[in-house]
Amino acid sequence: MMAADQASAAAGVRVVELSDGHAVATMTVRGDMTNGHQITHGGYVFLLADTAFACACNASGSVTVAAGADITFLSATRAGDVLTATADRRSERGRSGVYDVTVTDGAGAVVAEFRGRSRRLDARGGRG
Repeated sequence: MMAADQASAAAGVRVVELSDGHAVATMTVRGDMTNGHQITHGGYVFLLADTAFACACNASGSVTVAAGADITFLSATRAGDVLTATADRRSERGRSGVYDVTVTDGAGAVVAEFRGRSRRLDARGGRG
């Protein structure tokens, strides 16, 4: 899945840990990832968290997509900061799952909390 993920690759996201229901991804914030306040654009923080979420959901080899997600931004970061997103499955029932992702900065301070809801696709590729 990651080999074909052009968006994550363009942002420099690296998956550094992966197991069923768990993933850790990192990204160094570049100058072109900052907004008009010179802080990391929230879309990039979301992208990092979403990538870790996607990896945790798909680590078992199933085809799983996001059914929804939300994020709470807690602290600002800037160009040069290295962000780490740690995703863990909280619950799974049938084809639906809930995952929490914590995004931290290089000092370990929490930058954002993300909750993703997943849906495993059926054998035909539909949501069924």
